[in-house]
Formats: sequence, structure tokens, C-alpha cells
Amino acid sequence: GVRVERMRADVVASASHELRTPLASLSGFIETILGPARDDPDATGRFLEIMQAQAQRTRRLIDDLLSLSRIELNEHVRPAAKADLAGIARDVVDAAQPALNRAGIKAVIDVAEGARPVTGARDELLQIAQNLIDNAVKYGGEGGDIEVNIFPSDDGAATALSVSDKGPGIAREHIPRLTERFYRVDDAMSRERGGTGLGLAIVKHILNRHRGRLEIESEPGRGSKFTVFIPVWQPGAA
Repeated sequence: GVRVERMRADVVASASHELRTPLASLSGFIETILGPARDDPDATGRFLEIMQAQAQRTRRLIDDLLSLSRIELNEHVRPAAKADLAGIARDVVDAAQPALNRAGIKAVIDVAEGARPVTGARDELLQIAQNLIDNAVKYGGEGGDIEVNIFPSDDGAATALSVSDKGPGIAREHIPRLTERFYRVDDAMSRERGGTGLGLAIVKHILNRHRGRLEIESEPGRGSKFTVFIPVWQPGAA
């Protein structure tokens, strides 16, 4: 109980700190527009664009925090529905098309023979795929195309979804900490690209609920590969 309370207090403190930054920025620009930049339409236009980006960042952060608390409430309840990982991956890649076009890259989907449906909540599995593909575009984007693979696990008990990028890669010491809330490998880059620092924490909690697991393979200069394993659907198991 004490540990959970302490963790909750930490989360609130971190979240407040994360929200304070864009809010301070917004307040500063509002003051400038009302004061020194009052008669400067060029400056005002420039500031409003930055303010819009900060407001969007705040909204994303709140959305992710709500998402995380919703998932944690149900974390001990195992989902019982049947879901198709390949279909989910295709939907996410379709939705990511504008971001892929902006980055000038493609996401190539490959579904291996024998990849079976899984036991899972479709909207949560969609969130996993979304977070992994978003990260690949955000942090691996300039390196080249992204590969999305759906394949059976070696023992056949799970279906895997992997997302590989050809980005800068991640140093070994960061890998165990990537699913911690607000942990960022590169603070400035993450913020500049609109990262909330919660995406992989959300992935981890959804996987806990699904009795799934995450494997991360990466090294600097060689890109990164994130693979999630979700137990296959067994009729009548629920």
C-alpha cells in the first residue's frame, strides 16, 4: 500500500512538472502579446503558432495521463475478446500516412504465415501499435522505411507485432528504463517532436493486462526494434 501511494504521489509530481512547462510558455507568450508585441502582427502570428503547439502538447499529455489511469484501473482484468493484430497494424499504418508522408518514409507491413488471432481488447492493442509506430516515425523517421511484422512466436503461444526503424538507435543503458513514466533518452528531442514520455509506459501497462510482453532490441547507429507478444486466442478460454 505504501509503495503504491508513493508511486502515485511521484506520478502526480512528475505530471505537474510536465504540464507546468507548456503552461509557463503559454503564459509568457500571452503576456508578450498583450504587452510589448501588442502592435506587432508578425511577432503575434509567430507566437500564436508556438502557443498552439504548446496547447496541443498539453492536451496530448492529459490524454495520455487519462489513458494510463484508465488502463491501470483494469490492469488485473484480463481481456476476453478475439482480436486480429494484422488488421490492427494495417489500420494504424493507414492512420499514420500523413506523418509518414511528412517524414518521407513508408511503413511496410509483412504478415507471416500462421499468425493467429489474439486474446485482447482491440482499442488497447490499437494503442500499442499506434505508440510503437508513432515512435518509429518520430525517432527513427529520417533513417528510412519502417517495417511492421506480424508473426507467430517460436512456441506458437503468442502472436508478435514488431516495429523496426532505421533511426539512430538507443544505447544499452537506457533500454531497461524506456517503459518508465516520463523517462526520455533525449529530453529535448522528445519534447520537440511532441513526445509525452508516456507512450511506452502505456504499452507496458496494456501488456500487463493482456499477459503479454515487450522485447526491445536496439544499438546506436543500427536502428531499433520493438516487439510485443500477445497470447493467441483460444475459444472457450474466457
